[in-house]
Amino acid sequence: MSIPQPQTNPYPQAKPGAKHCRACGGTNLEPFYRAPNIPIHCIRLIATREEALAVPRGDLELAYCPDCGFIQNTEFDFALLSYDENYEETQGFSPTFGKFAKELARKLVEGYGVQGRKLLEIGCGKGEFLLEVCKQGGNTGLGMDPAAVPGRLPEAQGVIEYVIDWYENHTGRTLEADVVMHRHTLEHIPEVAQFVRTVRANLRSDALYFMEVPDVRRILEECAFWDIFYEHASYFTQGSLGRLHRQAGFRVLENVRAYNDQYILLYARPGEPNALLPEEDDLELLNTLVPQFKQAVVQEIARWQGLIRGWHAEGKKVVIWGAGSKGVSFLTTLGLQDEIEYAVDINPYKQGFYMPATGHKVVGPDFLEAYRPDVVLVMNPIYLPEISKMLAERGLHPEMLGVGAR
Repeated sequence: MSIPQPQTNPYPQAKPGAKHCRACGGTNLEPFYRAPNIPIHCIRLIATREEALAVPRGDLELAYCPDCGFIQNTEFDFALLSYDENYEETQGFSPTFGKFAKELARKLVEGYGVQGRKLLEIGCGKGEFLLEVCKQGGNTGLGMDPAAVPGRLPEAQGVIEYVIDWYENHTGRTLEADVVMHRHTLEHIPEVAQFVRTVRANLRSDALYFMEVPDVRRILEECAFWDIFYEHASYFTQGSLGRLHRQAGFRVLENVRAYNDQYILLYARPGEPNALLPEEDDLELLNTLVPQFKQAVVQEIARWQGLIRGWHAEGKKVVIWGAGSKGVSFLTTLGLQDEIEYAVDINPYKQGFYMPATGHKVVGPDFLEAYRPDVVLVMNPIYLPEISKMLAERGLHPEMLGVGAR
């Protein structure tokens, strides 16, 4: 069952030129990274190269709050975003990611007793994770997302109800939920303090709360410019995430890094805020990492430009594997076009379309059997083993590099 709704912008105040921290309200923001004229969206399905090259763009300026550790795009304009059925965010076709999601669901079901419960997932995407928790624990779900496509998962029929809209426009419905969760949603929201307070205000006193976001500490440590994009208005460390939730009235149960330190998982309940966990005491570390990133990212960008342009000059065929946000940000930041001809993705819904802003055609792994690339750049090194296996099964043994591999 699905309920389409008129999608009223829940954050009309989120305009470029922010002067205060949207997490703690502090006014000591320190800008440290700019990316002008970048695509607003990185993972929309675009049918032609011409349309892909003409996508809307905006400016990004990351600023750091030394008071709470939160990092935000001060040039973010929420009104520019557009989420609908052409927004293709799912990572569920990867066996590696699928295993991770199943393990997360198992922890909720077995570790936190989420069995026979009513679940709400904010920003549920196509509903794969919500369905997994429902299946493992005999639960029922409510999924809210303006880009939901209810027909994608036939198994969800009778198990998940979809509301095709922003959660903020339907907050009263959360009162029905025993568990409220959101994964890779909070980074898309500019007014993070307002959002978390709203979630807290609508939680039952005995409800469980679970959420997941990218970890900006890794981005700073690796100079991972490919993990910075317009849609992500907000960037968190364990410390800034923990502080944000405590000030909204949560008692943090767990705050851990996962998936090769790419993500942060936070489990909490409504209640008297507790003291910071040891891993959340990170302001001193951030005061070192932010200025280091500001200097080192310039060299990292130049290093990748030199590598890829060198391969191109040698006549080597180079592809990137991963036609999502990382791939778009990687190519646009480096200013690459003809040096790389194709982007590979195992998601069949992306194949045959074109990457926003770069215009690269998205192909499936089978395409490579005839194309025979010399170099494959894997946009997330955690997938190197599964990709190497897929290439070998097709008789291909190109040079492989994981972008950001340590």
